Amino acid sequence: MPPETPSSSVHALRPADITAVTAIGNLQRTPGPSIHHEDLLQSTGKSLLDVSVETLAALISSFNPSVLHQSLLPDTTGPASEGQARDLLDQAVEVVKLMKENQMMDFQNDWKLITVFFSAENPCSSCAFTQLEYCMLENLEKLQEVLDFLYKEVPKAFVNLVDSTELTTSFLACQDPNNASNPVGNQCNCVHEHSALDDNILRWSYQDTWGKLLESARYDQKDDFTVVLQPSFQETNLLLRLDRDDFVTTSKTEVEKLEEDYTFLSVGLWNNMMEPVGQKKPYDFTEMLQIQCPSQENPYFFTYKNSNYSSTPETSNIKERSQERSYGTNVPCFSQSPSDTVPVSVHNLRPADIQVIAALGDSLTAGNGAASKPNDVLDVLTQYRGISWSVGGNENISTVTTLANILREFNPSLIGYSTGTGRETTENAALNQAVAGDKAEDVPAQVRRLVDRMKNDTRINLQTDWKLVTLFIGGNDLCAFCEDPIRYSPENFTYNIQIALDMLHKEVPRTFVNLVTVLSITSLRELYAEKNVSCPRILMRLLCPCVLKYDDNSSEVEQLVNFNKRYQERTKELVESGRYDTREDFTVVLQPFLTHINMPKTQEGLPDNSYFAPDCFHFSQKSHSQAARALWNNMLEPVGKKTDNQQIGDEISLKCPSEAEPFLRTYKNSNYIYANQTPNYGSQLLCEDRSPSSPSSTSVHSLKPADVKIIAALGDSLTAGTGIASYNLTDLDTEYRGLSWSIGGDASLENVTTLPNIFREFNAMIKGYSTGTGNENDSNAFLNQAVPGAEAEHLPTQARTLLRLMQTDSRIDFNADWKIITVFIGGNDLCNYCKDPDHYSAVNFTRRIQETLDILHGQVPKALVNLVEVMDILPLRQLFVDTQVPCPTYMADYLCSCVLTGEENSKNLTMVREAARAYQLGVQGLVESGRYDTHENFTVIIQPFLQNPKIPLGQDGHPDVSYFSPDCFHPNQKGHSQLARALWNALLQPVGQKADSFDFMVDAVLSCPTQATPFLATYKNSNYTHPTVVPTSEPAENWGSDLSCSEQTPSSRVPTSVHELQPADIKVIGALGDSLTTAVGARSTDLQTDWRGLSWSIGGDGTLETRTTLPNILKKFSPNIFGFSTGSSKETAGFNAAQKGATARNMSAQARELVELMRSSSKINFKEDWKLITVLVGGNDLCQYCFDKETYSVQNYVKHLQDALDVFYDELPRVFVNMVEILEISGLRQIAASSSECALTGMNICPCFLNPKENSSELQEIKRVNRDFQAEALQLVNSGRYEQREDFAVVVQPFFRNTLLPLDRDGKPDLSFFAADCFHFSEKGYAEMAMALWNNMMEPVGEKQTYNNFTYDRSKLKCPNPEKPFLSTMRNSEFRNSVLNSEKTEPSVPYWAVIVAAVAGVLVGSALIWAVSRRTMRHRRETETEKNMKTTSL
Repeated sequence: MPPETPSSSVHALRPADITAVTAIGNLQRTPGPSIHHEDLLQSTGKSLLDVSVETLAALISSFNPSVLHQSLLPDTTGPASEGQARDLLDQAVEVVKLMKENQMMDFQNDWKLITVFFSAENPCSSCAFTQLEYCMLENLEKLQEVLDFLYKEVPKAFVNLVDSTELTTSFLACQDPNNASNPVGNQCNCVHEHSALDDNILRWSYQDTWGKLLESARYDQKDDFTVVLQPSFQETNLLLRLDRDDFVTTSKTEVEKLEEDYTFLSVGLWNNMMEPVGQKKPYDFTEMLQIQCPSQENPYFFTYKNSNYSSTPETSNIKERSQERSYGTNVPCFSQSPSDTVPVSVHNLRPADIQVIAALGDSLTAGNGAASKPNDVLDVLTQYRGISWSVGGNENISTVTTLANILREFNPSLIGYSTGTGRETTENAALNQAVAGDKAEDVPAQVRRLVDRMKNDTRINLQTDWKLVTLFIGGNDLCAFCEDPIRYSPENFTYNIQIALDMLHKEVPRTFVNLVTVLSITSLRELYAEKNVSCPRILMRLLCPCVLKYDDNSSEVEQLVNFNKRYQERTKELVESGRYDTREDFTVVLQPFLTHINMPKTQEGLPDNSYFAPDCFHFSQKSHSQAARALWNNMLEPVGKKTDNQQIGDEISLKCPSEAEPFLRTYKNSNYIYANQTPNYGSQLLCEDRSPSSPSSTSVHSLKPADVKIIAALGDSLTAGTGIASYNLTDLDTEYRGLSWSIGGDASLENVTTLPNIFREFNAMIKGYSTGTGNENDSNAFLNQAVPGAEAEHLPTQARTLLRLMQTDSRIDFNADWKIITVFIGGNDLCNYCKDPDHYSAVNFTRRIQETLDILHGQVPKALVNLVEVMDILPLRQLFVDTQVPCPTYMADYLCSCVLTGEENSKNLTMVREAARAYQLGVQGLVESGRYDTHENFTVIIQPFLQNPKIPLGQDGHPDVSYFSPDCFHPNQKGHSQLARALWNALLQPVGQKADSFDFMVDAVLSCPTQATPFLATYKNSNYTHPTVVPTSEPAENWGSDLSCSEQTPSSRVPTSVHELQPADIKVIGALGDSLTTAVGARSTDLQTDWRGLSWSIGGDGTLETRTTLPNILKKFSPNIFGFSTGSSKETAGFNAAQKGATARNMSAQARELVELMRSSSKINFKEDWKLITVLVGGNDLCQYCFDKETYSVQNYVKHLQDALDVFYDELPRVFVNMVEILEISGLRQIAASSSECALTGMNICPCFLNPKENSSELQEIKRVNRDFQAEALQLVNSGRYEQREDFAVVVQPFFRNTLLPLDRDGKPDLSFFAADCFHFSEKGYAEMAMALWNNMMEPVGEKQTYNNFTYDRSKLKCPNPEKPFLSTMRNSEFRNSVLNSEKTEPSVPYWAVIVAAVAGVLVGSALIWAVSRRTMRHRRETETEKNMKTTSL
């Protein structure tokens, strides 16, 4: 309720004192060239004005329910004809008139809250870019006119002033003064005449000017009126920042989002009204927004006066910077003459030989703010090119120290330097083509303009004049890296520089290029953080957000340091690759003086801002002078001994060329050997006998290396040569086939180690190898038919293409020539395995390998096939999880999401690990079957060395990336050389004695054939016998288990809480379900009998040592447990109420039957005995779903489960219910595919899963329904419906959620786990289910294993946890608490929503509440999505 006596002073104004709320502002967007002329905000139905008034009124109404909100008439916010500020005055007049006429308020005595939204966009239709400062002042004057009017006409008013530029038109929209008929101007004419730097500085200056005006107390002369500048909306992180060029219209969804965003902007405005001036916060809605309330100490809206805010500008305890404006020096060099004759080599270049100077870069080279006066931030827009450190030529060296002025002391005729001020397009910019705001990606365009200027300058002889070009770039890349880490990655940064340098290298002769290393930008954080130094911190954060907006110990700062370092390292590697030292008249020299630069300090030890322009970001002339001196000295220092830690605050004396060393230093005249010059990856082959067989071999088992005449390969990107010689990520699409380990033939073995180059040492005429680069269709690929991205399913196509090439190539005698064919595949299958386990199953993988080998075996004579075993790629994770390794972790999902992403012990990794082993076993079984040893001229040999790869480690213990391409996934030439050596040695190792591991770092020596074993090793000449495959159907003696737990006694007293229930406390066991619970198929030859005594969850035949069932496990704890089934008759079924063919709708009837059986039994104490009931149902629902989707719908499935659980909850005391999740039934398709008998039977048993074709919509639907059955059942249990009783619990046991199909050693489904119908389980399979169920019962909720891999092991059973020996429930697992705690940090409905709801009906209907709840729910969905993305499960 409002106070009886409202405040008389605006500086003590409380929310309850406010009687009326209104707002004015021109918030339309000026259309661009592709936008129809319509008001964006009008298209939303409600403008920001409307929403802000309604929201603020709704909030105030909780303090004063009678508050009024006054809105302008709709047409008053329409298009403005005389500029925004004039239109704003019209609105002010209109709103004052409406308030005076309002009969419900006392205009003179009621307090009013007025919000004025203004924009910093240029209102002057006749001003050019060069007059922006004047136009800004004109706009300020007009806005001041509006406030002056309110100050004069409106008593008792609190005015919020809000910069809403980001919500309106593009900043400083260009107007066409010559087109009076164009009301919005020609927006595109000067779109390129200003940069983001211009935008940020102008906006900041606009805000700063207003802030100073208001701090001057201009509107605080009366005690009943004030104006407070609130934080600018341009600092928000909202998604409503629409693209200025692409926006055309808006959909209903976008309209809803806009209104929602406006609501939150308004709430943020309210919160800032609660914050003192000087402590107001930017509008950041990346976190949940909470409404602030007035405090008891400060119950009023904050003004400049009651905030005790000083209008004195921020001061520093640093002494005022020197006003000295002369930064000259002298050149103390006696020898300043040029060479006697114009040098032809860049390595003999003297300073006086340079005739042309040029520069490329960003605003630091453009000279932004270099000569600006202290505190004149707006002047930072001025580009003082004439004093730019690397190319400025104002005055001379005695007054202005720049590199150009130093060189003019040696050659007064130097041309190309810039003078005065202006943009790169001005004539006086000359060859200074740096552009403010540019990044590395923009430098190639600068080079193009520079070269064109050189060619068009009649003073320059492009062919004969020596040129010096300085390139310095990277600051803006680092400032923006967090917005797009891939775009600004070190690899892309270097690649863009490479493109620019390549252009210079190709087009500009006689050139010395200074490539200045990017500076260590993190030192800027010191200046930003030091509050005792006067700096415009908001502007600094706008200019360089990724460097300044994060906390010191944040991961973002850690990544910044890493990127900064890698920018420096990568550019060094680029230069030291020797790429630009291929001719005598061109070189690139890295000048590293800024590599380890620190922040200059004052005598007091504080950051010295005298080295910076007024924005505390760009260099002042003081720094430009120092940078020029440091660069000059770097140019005279030998490569390898250059200063890389020049401190700008130190005194820097100019060095001079000496008589002994008069040249600008290059790698050559410094006698420097680049560490990164392409190393030699050749090998020595010391074999004495290199002769072919005589006579020619007729058997593959007596094949000598020299007998091989044709070499070929099939596979994926590893064999195609992706990235082998790539220097950066953008080159990764290049296929360096000539360097490929198994098929490349570039150069010779002396410098390139590949399998063909080794064979060429035995037979120089061998054919088929690939050379150079290109794809599989290029002629130089020859018989290298590998394709990047290929999976096993693509291999048969490659084999057919290879067959055609060999049959049709005139260089090949197809029937007579011996051939070596290397096949390597599987990496991509494993990388995608978690996305579709059915498609990438081991059965399918092995079948596709078989199809490929069958093609070769059936149609290619005289061939030895190297089948390189599937590589275990999981060790590659080390390169992506070790934060000390410079690998592109942001590419992990793209490269191999199933392996390189997710947590270390995730389900995905477990599944991929097991799939890799299954692939290996499947291929081994296929080859060792003897299928390809049916004639003497063909065999397949498995080369297993990649079965267990070892990632190379450096001396620091971290992975050594020198063996990998820039993506850290594909091997580079160093890695390929090692692979080639390992493959060759494997060819000679006898079968059965081959290496099954690979170490990148081993210094492998090439083996040689011996007199005793001169042949390539095969099964036959190795005297190797294929192992006898034990039939998987042969049963073990029994399917029992071993269990020896230290604690098997019951609780000291019978527990009253289910959350303290130990296994030994259970007295009664029961079960509901279908034929899986009646144990159909347990005796695999009999599919008609219910073998209930063998049922996994309720059977009690035998003992645990011979039969694993849940009752037999529990007998170890509670020997007298009652209710289990025995035998196969109904009379001995006990409390097993399951029935064959049952569906979910039968569960409630089974539940009632079970309750009555227990109630009527004289063997149990119905009320006191603890009962364990297991429920599993749904297979029949899924198998019949396609025939009646309504009956077997997800909703009905869950409803029937609920009905059954309700029976237990209402009628049965002391119960623990196992709700077993329905199995992932899609595995049936793999089983059916493995056997024609299985397929025929399965289609009758489960047609809805087995009949649909692969990838059909019907199959996708039934898989979705399967998942929904699991998810909705889990939701039912976790809903809290069954948590009100202390003696009752339902726990989901999820071991069937992701079922891994059991495979035999041939990689085929292991049918020993299944009954003859391939649908039900055998006793062995039921035993696995019992083990998995028991272990789930022991595992805490939230940590339960959600898959079962069907690998029989007697020792798999877990014991109760000694610290918590109870059956796990949500409560004793503390699962519910952890969920609640996490929810406390993200409340579903904030407390303030209730306040707003109470009055929203009066003011705005349900719009505000809808927006708040919608925003909240969207925030929660986004949070959950992020969590799910981090741990993607199968």
